[in-house]
Amino acid sequence: MDPNKFFGSKTFKIITGILLTFVIFLLGFQLGTMVGFKKAIFSYKWGENYHKNFAGPHDGFMRGMEIMRPENKRFIEPHGTIGEIIKIDNQSIIIKGQDNVEKIIIIKDDTAIRNLNMDVSITDLKVNDLIVVLGSPNDFGQIDAKLIRIIPKPENIPADQNK
Repeated sequence: MDPNKFFGSKTFKIITGILLTFVIFLLGFQLGTMVGFKKAIFSYKWGENYHKNFAGPHDGFMRGMEIMRPENKRFIEPHGTIGEIIKIDNQSIIIKGQDNVEKIIIIKDDTAIRNLNMDVSITDLKVNDLIVVLGSPNDFGQIDAKLIRIIPKPENIPADQNK
């Protein structure tokens, strides 16, 4: 059998096309498996840290309807929080939120930090400042801040504005 005839034949082209299709299918399947694995790892890590960082109910969700009453203060805050700064690092801050739960806030370059109607920087934040944070949870149970607003403590508000 002549190799030039075999490689130029219609049978060889069909077999090659089938093998290439099969290889592309396997690569797509592998890519889908990798994406699914990454999603599973994200969900696992996020779930492991959720209660620790967002002050979820210690006995789990929906353990009786008592968690639905506002006086129990057992609601969780995954996308933001309010609290007092207790520590400032390079690009993160730790705040003491409701029920004295510490939360880690990650500050990125695109995080907006505001004090009243002015833009400020991370260097303007101080320990004991009261802040409101809006952001999104990451897979380590921290909050990636999109907006941080410094709010004056009630004793620092002038009397004419406190009406």
